[in-house]
Amino acid sequence: MSHDSGAPVRIDVWVWAVRLLKTRSEATAAVRAGHIKLNGNAVKPAAQVVPGDRVRVWAHHKEVEVEVTATLRKRVSAAVAKECYIDHTPEPLPREIFFAVPKRDRGSGRPTKKERRQLDELRGRSADLPLI
Repeated sequence: MSHDSGAPVRIDVWVWAVRLLKTRSEATAAVRAGHIKLNGNAVKPAAQVVPGDRVRVWAHHKEVEVEVTATLRKRVSAAVAKECYIDHTPEPLPREIFFAVPKRDRGSGRPTKKERRQLDELRGRSADLPLI
């Protein structure tokens, strides 16, 4: 086991080593794209992670927020990896919110002008602005 415990490690290496992302190249690309934040800031792949730092990862349509407790340079088993961070991920939104999208009856055609205005009002769009 290669626990460095308190030694600084590159953020892309650490995210890969604790199995938050599948490959090192995927971790590097995510950091460059701004999907991985260190203490709330977008950083470069060479940014150093030390215990006590907060890392937020957006990958595979979900967000994970963890606090670093130990650093690693090599990929380890899932059981060992979970000991290297504390998970502070917020609870996901209830599924009912995602399925509450209004649907039109099949065969009812396009919305009328009145229905479009109501939809725009519901979405918070101004009626004065042209749609692009």
